[in-house]
Amino acid sequence: MTVAASPFTLQGRSSECNARYGELTTLHGVVATPVFMPVGTQASVKAMTPANLVEIGAQIILGNTYHLYIRPGHELIRSFGGLHRFMHWQRPILTDSGGFQIFSLQELAKITEEGAAFRSHLDGSRLFLSPEDAVQVQEALGSDIMMALDTCIPYPANRDEAIAATALTTRWARRCRAAQSETGQHLFGIVQGGMFPELRVEAIEQLVEIGFDGYALGGLSVGEPKELMYELLAASADRLPADHARYLMGVGTPEDLVEGVYHGIDMFDCVMPTRNARNGMLFTSQGRLVIKNACFQQDQRPLDETCGCYTCRHFSRAYLRHLFQSREILAYQLNSIHNLHYYCTLMAEMREAIRRDRFLAFRHVFYQQRAEPLAEY
Repeated sequence: MTVAASPFTLQGRSSECNARYGELTTLHGVVATPVFMPVGTQASVKAMTPANLVEIGAQIILGNTYHLYIRPGHELIRSFGGLHRFMHWQRPILTDSGGFQIFSLQELAKITEEGAAFRSHLDGSRLFLSPEDAVQVQEALGSDIMMALDTCIPYPANRDEAIAATALTTRWARRCRAAQSETGQHLFGIVQGGMFPELRVEAIEQLVEIGFDGYALGGLSVGEPKELMYELLAASADRLPADHARYLMGVGTPEDLVEGVYHGIDMFDCVMPTRNARNGMLFTSQGRLVIKNACFQQDQRPLDETCGCYTCRHFSRAYLRHLFQSREILAYQLNSIHNLHYYCTLMAEMREAIRRDRFLAFRHVFYQQRAEPLAEY
């Protein structure tokens, strides 16, 4: 298949580090980068309505091929005109290929050259997903950005295991590219390589030779020490093509987002803001806040006095603690609104800091306001 021009436009970069900002053009709109994508694994960002997502400034969300393939099925979603109409979300959607989910269900899966044979985690039925299937399912879903099927590498893994899995991911990537139809959807390749920088650099070179619309770093934040993750990020992020979008998959904390942008990453996703919200862990400009703590029982302040989200404009810490302690469903919604607003606002602030060429000053203040130490390189 002929590789089209990159849908990403680099608009500027920091003079002090690798941070950059740009635009990613898709079928359902233009995304300003760097950007965080809320995770809507099963065509729903947990505890959030589409209207909530629009209000907090979400530009693009993520769905998952594995889960939607199993339930409700990609053909049903196709019959509705795709994910956008099915879930009433008119902005861009990225779908992960399902490789990580198959990896995380290793006891139910068998990986071969042909693809992944696995059993449904719902009813145990036998299923199979080849690289070609992964593309066809995502085309049926109608996502703006599709991901090539990859095979993930556990941590820890020895060099031979990493070499074999990385080579298979590259062969699958070539098959995914060949299977892609002229739908206008973008296809991103995924870089694996385990914890071996030289394997990651080699994988990048091979994927660039195949030619993709964007490139993702996979297989990080899988249990390795944070320092090692940042070392691998530093060794590989700037090796990705400068004229294509760079996506760091499944990462992470607010600190991870700042460090990722520092190294030149454009796109992020993680379940952390919504999962932590449901567990009562809130992100604020001063650091993390655990709403169930007794010290908030009579606290009339908002979660974050610098935050303009719906939750902070209307509700006290005391009320939010009461909802959480009472296991009220509203607690999960209000907490999720706040956490995702925090993430989207953080990305907007970083975009502005890069535009003003003040990113290092922004990064310094970010850490200065928090208990977490400034990362050093």
